[in-house]
Amino acid sequence: MNFPKNIICLWYDQDAEEAANFYAKTFPNSSVGAVQRAPSDFPSGKEKDVLTVEFTVAGIPCVGLNGGPMFKHSEAFSFQIVTEDQEETDRYWNAIVSNGGQESMCGWCKDKWGISWQIIPRVLLEAMAAGGAEAKRAFEAMMPMRKIDVATIEAARRG
Repeated sequence: MNFPKNIICLWYDQDAEEAANFYAKTFPNSSVGAVQRAPSDFPSGKEKDVLTVEFTVAGIPCVGLNGGPMFKHSEAFSFQIVTEDQEETDRYWNAIVSNGGQESMCGWCKDKWGISWQIIPRVLLEAMAAGGAEAKRAFEAMMPMRKIDVATIEAARRG
């Protein structure tokens, strides 16, 4: 077997396989790989329960670990998905939020498993990288937003 040198491990209560399948159908360059099942009963599960799921999210190798309810996700970790336009921004945002997720501020949302996502249009990243007054206008336009509005950011960049 050939394993990547670095894999992001995400802890789920018991839904790692469901989450991996959702990510694979939602984001390009995403897939589900091997599913490892318990070879015998264990303290928080039964033989043949899903233990881990190998998956890729937008090219990033991950493994989902069904570890039980003791650890919860936080905004300290998030996937940042860079989008090219409003249509792509809407598609990812709406997929996450309409599948039991919740909106947050400034392009952040959470999926139904508690994983945080930043759905960020490239135009916002470019404005911030430009610095100066352009970055300030784009930043101030972004602050009250939930899902990022590309046209508003473009207008802010122009001043």
